[in-house]
Amino acid sequence: MEIPKDLKYTNEHEWARIEGDIATVGITDYAQESLGDVVYIETPEIGTKVKKGEELGSIESVKAVSDVFSPISGEIVEVNEELADHPEYINQSPYDKGWIVKIKISNPEEADELMDNTKYEKFVKMESEKH
Repeated sequence: MEIPKDLKYTNEHEWARIEGDIATVGITDYAQESLGDVVYIETPEIGTKVKKGEELGSIESVKAVSDVFSPISGEIVEVNEELADHPEYINQSPYDKGWIVKIKISNPEEADELMDNTKYEKFVKMESEKH
C-alpha cells in the first residue's frame, strides 16, 4: 500500500496535495483497495463551495457507494473530467491520474489539522486491525 510523504490525509481516507492556495484531492490507495473496482464517480460542479468534512461527491464500486468528503474548505476550481470515462484511474493511479477535484483553499489553517503520512500510516494500521 502506497502512502506518499508529500500529501495530507483525512480519517475518511481522502488525500490532499497542497500547492500554494490549491488543494488537489483524491482517495487513498487504502480506500480504493477497500472499495474494489470503481465503476462510477459523482463529482461536484466547478464553482461549488465546499466545507472541510462535508460531502463533495461519491464513488460507486462493485461493492458499495461511498461518499467522498472535502479535506479542506474552499471552492471547486477543477474536476477530473477523465474519470467520467475512466473511473478505473481511481484504482490504478489513486495519487496521479485518479485525482478527483482541485479546490481553491479558503482557510489554509485547516491543512494543519490533516494527518501527515506517518500519522496516516498508523491510522490505517489501527483501522486494519479492527477488521
